[in-house]
Amino acid sequence: MNISTFISGYTNYPVLFIGTGLTLRYLKNSYSWDSLLKKIAFDITGDEHYYLDIKSKYMKNFQCNYAKIATDIEADFNKKAQDNQQFNNINELFYKNIEHGISVSRFKLYISNILKELDFKKEMDKEISELKKAGKNISSIITTNYDCMIEEIFSFNPLIGNNILLSNPYGSVYKIHGCVSQPDKIIISEKDYQEFEKKYELIRAQLLSLFIHNPIIFIGYAIGDPNIKDILKTIFSYVDYNSEEAKKIQRNFLLVEYRADSDNTDILEHSIELEGSQIIRINKLTTDNFTELYKSIANLMLPVSAMDIRKVQNIVKDIYSGGKIEVSITDNLDELENSDKVLVIGSKNTTQYIHKNISDMMVDYFKIVEEKNKQIIALLDKQTISSSQFFPIFAFSQINPNLTKAAVLQEQQREKINSILKSKQTERLASYKSPQEVIISEDVTYSNKSLAIIKSIMDGSMDLDSVEEFLKEFFDKKSTDYRKMLCAYDLKKYSANT
Repeated sequence: MNISTFISGYTNYPVLFIGTGLTLRYLKNSYSWDSLLKKIAFDITGDEHYYLDIKSKYMKNFQCNYAKIATDIEADFNKKAQDNQQFNNINELFYKNIEHGISVSRFKLYISNILKELDFKKEMDKEISELKKAGKNISSIITTNYDCMIEEIFSFNPLIGNNILLSNPYGSVYKIHGCVSQPDKIIISEKDYQEFEKKYELIRAQLLSLFIHNPIIFIGYAIGDPNIKDILKTIFSYVDYNSEEAKKIQRNFLLVEYRADSDNTDILEHSIELEGSQIIRINKLTTDNFTELYKSIANLMLPVSAMDIRKVQNIVKDIYSGGKIEVSITDNLDELENSDKVLVIGSKNTTQYIHKNISDMMVDYFKIVEEKNKQIIALLDKQTISSSQFFPIFAFSQINPNLTKAAVLQEQQREKINSILKSKQTERLASYKSPQEVIISEDVTYSNKSLAIIKSIMDGSMDLDSVEEFLKEFFDKKSTDYRKMLCAYDLKKYSANT
């Protein structure tokens, strides 16, 4: 079965289970467990044989016990780094943590230091862009990685340690082995894993609920990875292997295994042997064509969007937490007073739910465009945008060509920008190559900065990539200046194809 056909059959939004293979694919500074320990061992000793000697102690049948290797290296590292000037910054961090009552080893602080910076491979930009677009249809992510690559790509909430137990499953990243943002929570040594197993039962129950109710896509793991076998073993210790529920779970499991230069998009069944000679059959896609996988996820259309589910669950969480929250139960919106948050349950004939207003859509413009989020854009036909408002419609109308208001809004946007360009104030301004040049220029007054940027965008002298970066980081995305500049950028970049 083709990957797009397979995913289009999902009845719920998938959970991604992400391993080191994905960070190795996208980051220049990524490591497998083996290569990370090897690097640290060499950094502290300068001896390549040191690591191999430790590794040889814990090898059996071509398998390595990396937790025991890490235990030995951590002990040596903590001693040798203490009086080594090369690790002064690590020692300073160590003592600062102790002063604040946080006990974390120099070894884990060094791991955090190695992995905290994200150096993305430029040649993978297009594929990462497709992954971002899929984000709107991903319910949550589970990872054994320590780095923050997932948080950088998606705007998901990272859950570490005990926070996993107090989570909203939609829009969360479950970092079950810890994170560089909290080095003391990193799980790497034998002792760490032993303590983790004691606490894991509650976390296991939380994750089990996700596995039973959602499709699971494993990315960045090999078929023999112990993480996959442990999960399957856990599930089928609770679920009868011969039950209908078990068959549904197996159908929902997809392992994406990397094979260099393969464009394969076909999914085949694959058998995995667990302890006790139990055979589990799951689906496997062996490929180097991850783009097709991401596009298939992005194109998934279900009655309620994953983002709506996230928002509803956040409202429900606020209700559970108590405080000054008023709850009204009705099937008619006309009965409700204005409020910051509204959750409506009732007949579709008497209720209407609009997820984002016009202001929200301009704030989230780049995210909506990156995700090609047709569902959000479709809401424009249900909202009023007056002729006096600045609103960027061209990119949205390309993504969703079925907008009935598109032509009217495009004409409004052109007229608004043309009126700015025709003003004498704008005509007197020079052209610039980037927003940064305008900001630092002493020839442009503060009140005319946005006008200079708009003029430079529209006359073609300003690099649009620099404008995009500037607007993404703009301090007040609800200001009129932001909206004007965004409309100019949108008109210049997308109107030629409309």
